[in-house]
Amino acid sequence: MAAEAPVKLELVAELPHTIASRFVILIICLAMVLSTLAYGTVHTWSLAFFQAGAAAIVFFWAVDAWRTGWLRVSRNALQLPLIGLALIGLVQLLPIGAAIGTDALSVEPVKTLSLDPFWTRIAIIQIVSLTIYFAATLAFVDSPRRLRLMVRTITIFGFLLALFSMMQAFTSQGKIFWVAELKDAIPFGPFINRHHFAGYMELALALPLALALAGGAVEADRRLLYGFAAGLMGIALIMTNSRGGLVSLVAEIVFLISLTEFRARKEGDATEERSGLRPVAIRLGLAFALLLAIVFGSLLYGGEESLSRFFGTVNSQDPTTGRAHFWSVTLEIIRDHPLLGAGLGAYSLAYTRYDTRGGQFRVEQAHNDYLQILSDAGIVGAALGLVFIIALFRLGFIRRQSRDPFRRAVATGAMTGCFAVLVHSFFDFTLHTTANALLFLLLAALATVNGRVEEAPKKKKRRRRRRSSSAEALEQAKAESDARSIESSGEVAASV
Repeated sequence: MAAEAPVKLELVAELPHTIASRFVILIICLAMVLSTLAYGTVHTWSLAFFQAGAAAIVFFWAVDAWRTGWLRVSRNALQLPLIGLALIGLVQLLPIGAAIGTDALSVEPVKTLSLDPFWTRIAIIQIVSLTIYFAATLAFVDSPRRLRLMVRTITIFGFLLALFSMMQAFTSQGKIFWVAELKDAIPFGPFINRHHFAGYMELALALPLALALAGGAVEADRRLLYGFAAGLMGIALIMTNSRGGLVSLVAEIVFLISLTEFRARKEGDATEERSGLRPVAIRLGLAFALLLAIVFGSLLYGGEESLSRFFGTVNSQDPTTGRAHFWSVTLEIIRDHPLLGAGLGAYSLAYTRYDTRGGQFRVEQAHNDYLQILSDAGIVGAALGLVFIIALFRLGFIRRQSRDPFRRAVATGAMTGCFAVLVHSFFDFTLHTTANALLFLLLAALATVNGRVEEAPKKKKRRRRRRSSSAEALEQAKAESDARSIESSGEVAASV
């Protein structure tokens, strides 16, 4: 028999956009919208549809590979921690904890590292589904047009969601879509938990805010529209009365201004005759004005309660609203399961075993994503999370060096949204809501996707001058260096 030909890996500059690839983009956009409207996708039926969407992406991905003869695969390092987290879940399901030398006919249940194997299996399926959406975004958002499509979809949907949620808050307190009254819900918009809606707004408003503040990223007449969209989302966020949301919003604006100042200072150093202080001052003033507009808009539309309830809870008997106790119990779980954790998705069962209050609270999450990843996946899982965060901002800062102003603004805004929700994760578990986790990963993809989404710099009309051969050789070498830099961050395509 002839030896089977090995799979060939090559760097591909650009692959044609097939109908299957367009369906992949469509499914990603639909998943972002529908997962949000389906109460954030936290129920079994909505999770099933979400995972079916991931399966559909895999199908169209295969069809695209068959049509083009190449399998689009991203080399983005952010995928590795997600894959590693799924592998931790598989290890937790192994019968490592089974007693040695037991009778083969024994009916004693097999012991695993996970305290709740059923929910660990569910968590693995969810992680794999999110990884598919994330990997597909990295592989198929491969042109400036598709980048703009994703950014506009997030901005327009975020604006409409904020508008709808405010209307619902004014006309129907406690009901979702004016009809659904769910048990134990503190709703806002389509979300069962208003704090998770605040987290979603933190993610969604970052892109239009960055585009509004960045010079040259969009046309001057559109900057006001982007600013208005971001402002309305900020007002909806404050109306949730989420303390974590407000703290994250302030941190978000400070982070964005810090990145803008860093860019302006760098440009000012590169050009001796141009000072970077003036554009920074203008952006600082715009950001401060936007923050004031959000606060006064909240008072105007939400009344005094939009802020008085926020500050009123600070002086209550328990300022942490039970979180201090939840965190102390979580630390006990971490102490007893330090390496690989108590099991992905097994927190609610683990909590009941360690709760010192005899089950007074039914707690399914730790209200702190950093403590919970230590509880669920141990030190190994926490290390993977840290690698993801470091790689996200490292690659994001590299993408901000692009010559395309729109690409720079998108990378800045996407990193800002991710930063805001990471701050919020100290107080809540917003990333455990599927809609928020998906949008977070989409922003991470937009912040770090390779250079094929960048517009080629427009050539300015200049008078032709004779250049020396050495100058021409230097410019050609620089162009080749830029090309190699883009290729080094490109996609790997496998020959089918």
